[in-house]
Amino acid sequence: MPDSNKLHHHLNASQFANLHTFFVVARFLSFKKAADFLCLTSSAVSHRIHRLENSLGIKLFQRLTRSIVLTHDGERIFKILSKSMIDLDEAMQPVTEDNIEGRISVYAPPSFAQCWLIPHFTEFSERYPGLSIDLRVGNDTIDFRVHNIDLAIEYAIGDFIGLNSEKIMSERITPVCSPAYAEQYHLHNQPENLSQCVLLHDSFAWPHAAYDSEWNAWLKHMHYDIQLSEKCFSFDRSDLCAVAAIHHAGIAIGREQLVQKYIENGQLIAPFGTFKKLSSYGYYMVHSQMNRLPLKTRIFKKFLLEKAVLQIH
Repeated sequence: MPDSNKLHHHLNASQFANLHTFFVVARFLSFKKAADFLCLTSSAVSHRIHRLENSLGIKLFQRLTRSIVLTHDGERIFKILSKSMIDLDEAMQPVTEDNIEGRISVYAPPSFAQCWLIPHFTEFSERYPGLSIDLRVGNDTIDFRVHNIDLAIEYAIGDFIGLNSEKIMSERITPVCSPAYAEQYHLHNQPENLSQCVLLHDSFAWPHAAYDSEWNAWLKHMHYDIQLSEKCFSFDRSDLCAVAAIHHAGIAIGREQLVQKYIENGQLIAPFGTFKKLSSYGYYMVHSQMNRLPLKTRIFKKFLLEKAVLQIH
């Protein structure tokens, strides 16, 4: 059975061409999706994989009833190809940061993108005019094998199995509302009055969170035995909770990095005191496992860490 070095030295033209087909199928783990991506029929893709397997003398995929999975050899070769693609991408980039060019695909939670990430884009563009950012937002966990994403930002506890991650910054929370709402419900240092309020929930606070997870986490940390009101509005974005609070719709759990500007300009207040760090939840940069990220992605990571340090201090 050939090892990676023999595979490299003995590839013929047909094998080399079919390796690209294998790489696409391995990314999607689907002949149909790979066929759509390559503008081929599923049958043509399947025949290419069979020819590659026969010529190499190894099995690349295990065919199940309704799916396919990589074999041990298939996984090994896919990792080699993935690293080679990264090396090729970097080899075609300038050696220095000064004239670096390219596009960086970034995925981030909507609230973090709007309130923290996008405000830094102008400075990034001025510093690296040759780099473009393709920003996608959502609350889903990204599958780097399928989606063409260079870097994802997640609000989580840092447990990313099979991926590389680096923490950008921690987060602290506290209930926030408009000054008028606090006066109307007599909330200043009187958390017991929350039972009369409309609560604003981020129902996607973190992966697999219940709709009221942030409120319950705050109550537990503060040792408050309060029956929360069942009157509520729920959103799938933390920043929408803040906007609703600004418009006197209720009281929300505010994340410091996302609502600090509203606190500073007086649109929101924290009626029960300062922000509290409740857990290890924070913002992480996540990417697929590889020996070395492309230079453009390393530049963007370094920039985000720099902005986070300045934000904290």
